[in-house]
Amino acid sequence: MSLPTALFDYALPERLIAQTPAARRDQSRLLVVDRQSRRIAHRSFADLPGFLRAGDLLVRNNAAVLPARLLARRATGGRVECFLLRPATSAAPAAEMTDEWWCLLRPARKLPVGATFAREGAFSATVRAHEADGLARVAFSTQGGESIVAVANRLGEVPLPPYIHRRHTSEERRRDLERYQTVYADRAHQVAVAAPTAGLHFTPELLARLAAEGVGFADLTLHVGLGTFRPISTENVEEHVIHRETYEISAATRRSLTNPAGRRIAVGTTSVRTIEDCFRQGGAGAGADLVAEAGLFIYPPFDFRAVDALITNFHQPRSTLLCLVAAFLAPGSTEGIAWIKEIYAEAVAREYRFFSYGDAMLIL
Repeated sequence: MSLPTALFDYALPERLIAQTPAARRDQSRLLVVDRQSRRIAHRSFADLPGFLRAGDLLVRNNAAVLPARLLARRATGGRVECFLLRPATSAAPAAEMTDEWWCLLRPARKLPVGATFAREGAFSATVRAHEADGLARVAFSTQGGESIVAVANRLGEVPLPPYIHRRHTSEERRRDLERYQTVYADRAHQVAVAAPTAGLHFTPELLARLAAEGVGFADLTLHVGLGTFRPISTENVEEHVIHRETYEISAATRRSLTNPAGRRIAVGTTSVRTIEDCFRQGGAGAGADLVAEAGLFIYPPFDFRAVDALITNFHQPRSTLLCLVAAFLAPGSTEGIAWIKEIYAEAVAREYRFFSYGDAMLIL
């Protein structure tokens, strides 16, 4: 049975697309969905501990966001926007990244293979190859021997989605560098080009409160890239080819996922993809640290093997993330498609804030 992509469309007033984060992370609103009773509650994210219990395991993506958008110039003076996606090597920890990367380039048509661009005093770059999906392989040469990651941290812009409009002032860059990052992000894993946004609502105080109440934590790292944020452009959902994304799971997290004392609660869709892919590849249980690639595209009907509850944001129409949430609402069936539209209509009516800097949803 084909699933038309149009089934995952919905109307959203532009004014509800959050342009800035909440004044305090945990003061975002929280829409709580009880799948068994089909009831909805409207709370604050600070109320999250009231819905969890001792023994529950919060599984978090600790990937840190790289300021991946670099501005440069062609030899003719034309402006170039280079968006770093991933190192052009096999899966490797951040510390081993080379300076040849797969990137998105604008304007791509003016940057064929062999074209060069540069940022004075920082780096020069040469386009080595193009892929059919629009990616370009770019080799970077930097000034003073620093890595392109170091250059990005110094000069790059936070890779905010295009629906967030910024003047890119120094103050806005400083704020986004802080707020478009989870408080538990591991700077040794600066491998995300889009934030795992469900985690943006946590504060150190809220995490401490959850720990004091017996909630456990397990971290994994998904290298957030095109697989997460590229929209569906095909007529039918199953025709969409999702990009593979590297993930890393420690031996300790693998053990925690296998026999938790309570529910496995995924913080964000990136955690869901990682956990479910890991279980399907036989990666749970005892063993060494695991590095693998997730090519799993989750849409209805889908049977979840290892995720019992989900914390997530409100997602864009026709996105793979919306497909995943619809599947999670009614595992093994397509009933979640209609239900997600009802829930989102309720959120719109109550003027929840949508997308990356918006409010959150807890599905139990």
